[in-house]
Amino acid sequence: MRVAVISDVHGNRFALEAVLADLRGMAPDLILNLGDQIEGAADPAGAEQLQAHLGAVEVRGNNEEKLWPGGRRNRLSQAFGAWLETQLPPEALARLAALPLNVRVADDALLACHGTPDSAWDMLLWAWQVTGPDQGFYRARDPRELRQLLAPLAAEVVVCGHTHRPGSTRVGDTLVVNAGAVSDQVDGDPRARWTLLERRAGRWTADFRTVEYDVEAAIRWGQLHSPWAEYLAQMLSSGSLTAGRDSSAAEARERLP
Repeated sequence: MRVAVISDVHGNRFALEAVLADLRGMAPDLILNLGDQIEGAADPAGAEQLQAHLGAVEVRGNNEEKLWPGGRRNRLSQAFGAWLETQLPPEALARLAALPLNVRVADDALLACHGTPDSAWDMLLWAWQVTGPDQGFYRARDPRELRQLLAPLAAEVVVCGHTHRPGSTRVGDTLVVNAGAVSDQVDGDPRARWTLLERRAGRWTADFRTVEYDVEAAIRWGQLHSPWAEYLAQMLSSGSLTAGRDSSAAEARERLP
């Protein structure tokens, strides 16, 4: 069985189109979409349409929860939400807001979520440092805590997104996979990412895929159509969510991720 996993498209139609071309060439049996579908400024309406017609099994990300009443709790997030409402119809936003927190597929062997099984905001394998001398870097979750969290799930695979950092580990008999982000990279490589899970003879493996896309076209779209062009250009071209952090760290974190 082959399961294609996309996550964190963040409204980037250009990155998503490239990923889907690569994905379809692998002929997956199932597609999972782990959320954060539209919160970005490189044609979010186009990205939403591609995802809505993909036939994927979907879960909500933390940015889908921002679509709930009162879900945006700061000025910049509210401004971005107001702009998104000019780009997408209300029924599309309502559909995304109603997605489930987690799902099980493959005869319940695989559990999919955005952050952790219990929260779209928490992180499973890593945590992002937002204060102190290590601001902007990840720390690993305590492996004992991870085992305690995953053991009751009795899943062969747990797959998540949210951190924009692909990677995997084994916890007991469970393969834990953090899928790469389609857009808004953190490692300095602007290319798009997705993950192919495959089960052969009862054993699951993860193939982390990297795909070139037209970054400049995505930036041009943002310049023509959105008020977030400067930050979008810095972030997409650098492959770093913290691009421009020295001048506007708080704003950068609040706008898109």
